[in-house]
Amino acid sequence: MVHQQMAAFGHEQVTHFVDEETGLEAIVAIHDTTLGPSLGGTRLLPYETHDAALTDVLRLSRAMTYKAAASDLDLGGGKAVIVADPTEKTEDFVRAYGRMIDRLGGHYITSVDVNTSVTDMDHIADETDHVVGTSAGLGDPSPITSRGVFEGLRACVDATYGTRDVSDLTVTIQGVGKVGSGLAELLVDHGADVIVSDMHEEAMNDVAREYGLGTVDPADVYRTDCDVFAPCAVGGVVNDETIPQLTCDIVAGGANNILERREHAEALLERDILYAPDYVINAGGLITVAAEHTGDSREDALADAIAIGDRMEELIDRAESEETTVLEAADRYARERIESATDEPVPQSAD
Repeated sequence: MVHQQMAAFGHEQVTHFVDEETGLEAIVAIHDTTLGPSLGGTRLLPYETHDAALTDVLRLSRAMTYKAAASDLDLGGGKAVIVADPTEKTEDFVRAYGRMIDRLGGHYITSVDVNTSVTDMDHIADETDHVVGTSAGLGDPSPITSRGVFEGLRACVDATYGTRDVSDLTVTIQGVGKVGSGLAELLVDHGADVIVSDMHEEAMNDVAREYGLGTVDPADVYRTDCDVFAPCAVGGVVNDETIPQLTCDIVAGGANNILERREHAEALLERDILYAPDYVINAGGLITVAAEHTGDSREDALADAIAIGDRMEELIDRAESEETTVLEAADRYARERIESATDEPVPQSAD
């Protein structure tokens, strides 16, 4: 099964690590290193099955290849998952993981992701040089990610309504973590009417009070009347069940793998809903840790994240000229960058 999935997704290497002393189990997936070493975060989740963990890491690492290429970064795509309950995490556990990363010889560079922290990256840095996102680095990338999502969203607004001004728009944000709440603040500062939704009611209400926002129950979020729907939490939320409920003109958010399947981009287009490919619009985090890796500044990373708006505009124009989805236009741009550095064709992204 592993070999079949690797072949389908075009992965170079998948490594399964086990450390009996600490109970660590991890999977590192390196998708493509044509443009440079693979870089992607490590997420820690109590996956119900090994197959679920493998599927997640394969999809995420492939997406990182496209994200790096579409962002004009000289990096490849990689990702790692640790199969564990977050409460089981210890310093010894994390250090053991760092030693495992070191064995990959720099082909994979790790960073922060779900349930891993800057402190964890500091412990990993004691065991390997192949890590970014430490306390000695450029700081929390979330504000830069939020800014990139905001600029990409504005480009979609311009393509739809003929202006980047969001002051007359209603935006529904699903998920009020660091990226979602940061996006809400930016939208409010620019005059938008913002509605938020989150499975964690207390967090939702806290953000709503802080910025004076409306709220909606998670069960009703898809059918909420708005101009822009911005998923900023879990993936797979745009699917066969939710698409018929959407009343928006634009789907643009900071979550990874927003579409359950690739064909959902076509389903949105058929309903005249503009979809901003998530790996383009949410690339600010990768841009930040890539800047740390190359020795650039936080200001450099912010400037590159702001330019996401221009990249989105370019891809929207390309999609219109090619009569295809913006997702396919973004995929083609990424593949062209990779293929320009090799004689080998790049497998199409597939779900």
